[in-house]
Amino acid sequence: MKLHLYFARRFLVLFGGILAIFLILQILFDLIEHLRLFGSSSAGFRQILALTLLNVPLGLYKLLPLVMILSTLALFLSLARTSELVVTRAAGRSALRSLMSPGLMGMLIGVLAVALFNPIAAGTSRQYGIAKSELTGGGNFLELSGDSLWLRQGTSKGQTVIHASSANPDGTVLNDVTFITFTFADGPVRRVKADTATLVPGAWETTNAKVWPLTATDNPEVDALEFETFSVPSTLTPSQIRDSFASPSSISIWNLPAFIDRLTTAGFSSRRHEVYLQTELAQPIFLLAMLLIGAGFTMRHQRGGRTGMMVLSAILLCFGLYFLRNFAAILGENGQIPVALAAWAPPLAGIGLSLGFLLHTEDG
Repeated sequence: MKLHLYFARRFLVLFGGILAIFLILQILFDLIEHLRLFGSSSAGFRQILALTLLNVPLGLYKLLPLVMILSTLALFLSLARTSELVVTRAAGRSALRSLMSPGLMGMLIGVLAVALFNPIAAGTSRQYGIAKSELTGGGNFLELSGDSLWLRQGTSKGQTVIHASSANPDGTVLNDVTFITFTFADGPVRRVKADTATLVPGAWETTNAKVWPLTATDNPEVDALEFETFSVPSTLTPSQIRDSFASPSSISIWNLPAFIDRLTTAGFSSRRHEVYLQTELAQPIFLLAMLLIGAGFTMRHQRGGRTGMMVLSAILLCFGLYFLRNFAAILGENGQIPVALAAWAPPLAGIGLSLGFLLHTEDG
C-alpha cells in the first residue's frame, strides 16, 4: 500500500509541475498574441490581460493529453534512473501492479477534468468570445432558446435580429420568422414577419411577409404593408450560420445534453455536439491510454542511447493516437461512422494495444 501511495504522489507532483509550466507558457504566448492583435486598438493592457486569462483555461484543458504523456515519461524515467523499478520487480511486484496507482491517478485526473474543469473552460471560453467580439466590433451569433432560435447579423450601418420557430439542418430556411432591423443612429427602424425565409446570396427571401415601419410613423400597424415575397438584405452565408452556433467547447458538459435536445427540436443537426459529448465522456479513458503508452516504453532499466529512442517512440505514438481520435471525430461528425465508435474506439484501442505491449515486454 505504501508503495502505491509513493508512486501516486510522485506522479501527481510531476503532473502538477508540468501543468504549471504549461500554464505559464500559455499565459505568455496568449498575451503576446493578443497584444499583437489588439495593441493598435483602443483596448488597454488590463482589457487585453483579462481577455488572455479568459482564453487560458480552454487552451490548458486541450493540453491535458500532452501533460499526461510528459508526466508519465518523467515518472518512469526517474524511477528507472534511480533503479527503483528494478528493486520493485525484485520484491515480486509486476509491472502492471506498479502501474495501478499512476493509472488510477490518471483516471481520476480525467474524471475531475471532465466534471469540474470542463465547465470552467466552457464558461471562460464563452465569455472570451463575447469580450473579443466587443473589441472587434460585433459579428454574427446564433442562440437557441426553448423551441426557437435567435440569429443576429451585423453590418457597419446596423444590425438585424432574427427570430424563428424552426429551421432546416443548415439554417438556410427559417420558418415562422421575424426580422427586426436596427441602425446605430435611429434604433429599431423596421419589423418584418413572414411564414418562411430562405437565404440567397445577399438577402433573405421571405414569403407571405408583413412589414411594419418603426420610424416616421405614429401608428406602425396602420402603415404596415403585406407582400407575397419580400427581400431582407443579408451578408450571411450558410457556412457563417453553421459557424455561429455555440461551439461545443463553449458549452459545459452538464448542459450539453439539453443543448443537443434544443438543437434537434429546432431542426438543426446535433451530430457535432453529440460526438463532442461522447468524446468528453471518453476523456478519462483516453488519458489512461496515453499513460499506458508512455509506461510501455519507459518501464525498463536505461540502456544507453535506447532511452531517447524509446521516449521519442512513445511521444510519436501518443500524437498518432491523438490525431486518430480527431480523425475519427471528423468521420463521426460527417455521419460516416457511428458517434459511439468515433468517440470510444481510439482510446479503447490505445489501451488494448499498450496493455498487449506491456504484457509482452514486461511479463511475457
